[in-house]
Amino acid sequence: MQHWDLAGLDVRPHHPQILHSARGEARSIVILLPAGEELQEHQVHERAHVVVVGGEVEIDAGAEPLRAGPGALVIFDPAERHTVRAVRDSRLLLVLAPWPGDGHPGARD
Repeated sequence: MQHWDLAGLDVRPHHPQILHSARGEARSIVILLPAGEELQEHQVHERAHVVVVGGEVEIDAGAEPLRAGPGALVIFDPAERHTVRAVRDSRLLLVLAPWPGDGHPGARD
């Protein structure tokens, strides 16, 4: 068993911390996003699960933006474009699965 205290983990802005990564399974990453900053519109090859551990974010995936606070879970399909902006300093858990996804440069055919 592995475990982490996501709220107390020492993570710095602009330095995401990979907690776990298993090829063919998933990758878990903690991100600290300062207020006013964003993960600009992007997409990933994997299904992306975003858990708001602390703070508040605004998520835009083409429909009306969603405001999400602690405890919120948002799931994006592979290749779904989205933007995540911190309304307040925010701590996020990002889980990408399967890792790496089809089409990812690190994936094996």
